[in-house]
Amino acid sequence: MRAALTLLPLLFAGCAANAQMGGSTAAPPLTDASLPQAESVLSGEVPQEPAAARAKTAAQYRAEAAAYIQRQVARQRIEGPAKNLIIFIGDGMGVGTITAGRIFEGEQRGEDGESHVAALDTLPYSAIVKTYSTDFQVPDSAATATAIFSGTKTRSGTLGMAPSVVTDDCAASLGAPVESLFEQAADAGRATGIISTARITHATPGATYAHVANRDWENDAVLPDEAKAAGCKDIAQQLVDWNHGGGFDVMMGGGRANFLTVGQADPEYPGKTGARKDGKDLAATWMAKTQGHYIWNGAQFAALPADGKPVLALFEPSHMQFEADRVEDPGKEPSIAQMTAAAIERLKGNPKGYVLLVEGGRIDHAHHAGNAYRALSDFAAMDEAVATALELTDPKDTMVLVTADHSHVFTMAGYPVRGNPILGTVNAGEDGAPGTKDGKAYTTLGYANGPGAVSTAERPDPADVDTTEKDYLQQSLVPTSAETHSGEDVALKASGPDAYLVSGTIEQNAIYALMAHALGLPLEK
Repeated sequence: MRAALTLLPLLFAGCAANAQMGGSTAAPPLTDASLPQAESVLSGEVPQEPAAARAKTAAQYRAEAAAYIQRQVARQRIEGPAKNLIIFIGDGMGVGTITAGRIFEGEQRGEDGESHVAALDTLPYSAIVKTYSTDFQVPDSAATATAIFSGTKTRSGTLGMAPSVVTDDCAASLGAPVESLFEQAADAGRATGIISTARITHATPGATYAHVANRDWENDAVLPDEAKAAGCKDIAQQLVDWNHGGGFDVMMGGGRANFLTVGQADPEYPGKTGARKDGKDLAATWMAKTQGHYIWNGAQFAALPADGKPVLALFEPSHMQFEADRVEDPGKEPSIAQMTAAAIERLKGNPKGYVLLVEGGRIDHAHHAGNAYRALSDFAAMDEAVATALELTDPKDTMVLVTADHSHVFTMAGYPVRGNPILGTVNAGEDGAPGTKDGKAYTTLGYANGPGAVSTAERPDPADVDTTEKDYLQQSLVPTSAETHSGEDVALKASGPDAYLVSGTIEQNAIYALMAHALGLPLEK
C-alpha cells in the first residue's frame, strides 16, 4: 500500500539516528558470555498441558504422517489447459498471517486452533514467492500486482507499466503499458471478473485493467492537470472504458465515490457525495454502455437476476467494511464468500471459461493499523471464500491459486501453550514463557513498527486490558503513523490443471506465466 512508501523518510531518519548514537566508542568484542542468553521454553512454571496436546499418542501422530505420504504418492497430477482460473490474493497475507489466521479461524469455530486446517491449506501444491519490486526491497501492492498479472516486475507506485516508467511520469506511461492476463483472457473470449473488499480502483484489482503512472490516480480530482492535458486517464475512467471482450462481466467491491460526481449524493450515507469533479457519472455511463446492473447494497445484490448481464457492484464510497464490522453496515453489504459464489454463478455460463480475481484487500489495512483482530477476521472471511470456490468448481477444469502480494512486519512470539488464545497474552514467568525484564505481560502477536508503539516511560501491561477485543492495537517497537509492509517471501498455493508446476522458490512475475500457461494463452506476443 502507498502508505508504506510515505513512511520511508521517517524510517531512514531513525536508522541514521541509531547509527550515530555510539559515537566513536569501540564496541566490546562479542563473546558467549556477553550475548543475551535465551531461556528454555520451560523456564518458570512448567505449563499444564492442554487437552489437545494429550489427545493423541505417538502412534497416532506417526500414522497421520504416514497417511500424508500415502496421499502424496497416490495424487494424480491434472494436466492443463484449464478452462477457468480463480486467483485469491490476500493483500498483506504473509506466512505469519496464515499461521495466526488459521489458529484464529479454528478458535472461532470452537476447534483446536493449532491443528485446524484452513481451506487454503487443502490446496496440494505450494511455492515460496519473492516480492521485491525493481526499485524497493520492500514493495507496494501496485508493483506486486503488476508482476502477478502482467509478468514483469516494475517500479513501486506504478500500475500496469513497464519498469522504465517513473512514478508520476504520464508522458512516459502512454507508451509503456504492459498487457494483463485479464486483457488476454477477455480477448480470447473468456468471461472476466474482479472482486475486492478494497476499492475496485485500488492497486490489486486495478492491475487487471489499468495502466497508470501513479496508483493514486483513482479519479479525475486527484489526476494532475498536466497529466490530463497529456492524455492520461484516471483509473475509474479506465475501468469504464475497458473494452477487452466487451468489458468485465463482474465487478464487485468498494470505491463508489470514484464513479460519482461531487454534486451527487451518496445513496447510503447522508452528507457524503461522489469525488469526481469532471461532471461524469461513470456508473450511469457504464449502464448505458453495457445495459448491465449497477447496484450498491445487499438487497440489490440478493435480487440480481440470472440474466447474464454484467454487474457493477459498488458497496461503499471507499473500501468495504472490515469483516468484523460488516454486520453494522447500513447497506448490508455481502461477504467476500457471497460475492465469490455470485461471481462464479454468473461467469460459468461462458462456454470458453472465465478468469476471476478475488482480493481480501482489508487484511492489509488492518495490519497497517496495527490491529491483528481485524486482519485475522478478514483472513478467515477470505478463507471462507476459498472454501466456497472449491465447493462450486471442479478441479479437473478450474485452477485455483491463493497467494499474497506482500507481507507485513507482523510477528508471533514464544512461548504460548497449546490452546492459548491467539490474540491473548503470554504472561511473564507463566505458561512456559521467558520472563520479561519489566515483569509485564506481552501478547503473542505484535508488530515491529506501527501505531501501537509504546511512547511512555513505562510499557503498559497488556494483562490489564482485553487484548482479544477487536479495537485493541498490538504493541510495536518503532512508532510510525501506519505499520509497514515487509520484504519477506510469501506463499503461493495451487490446485487444478497444471497446479503441479507450482513448486520451489519463484519470482513473483512467474505467477503470470503459470496462469497464462495453464489457460493456454501465449506467454509472449
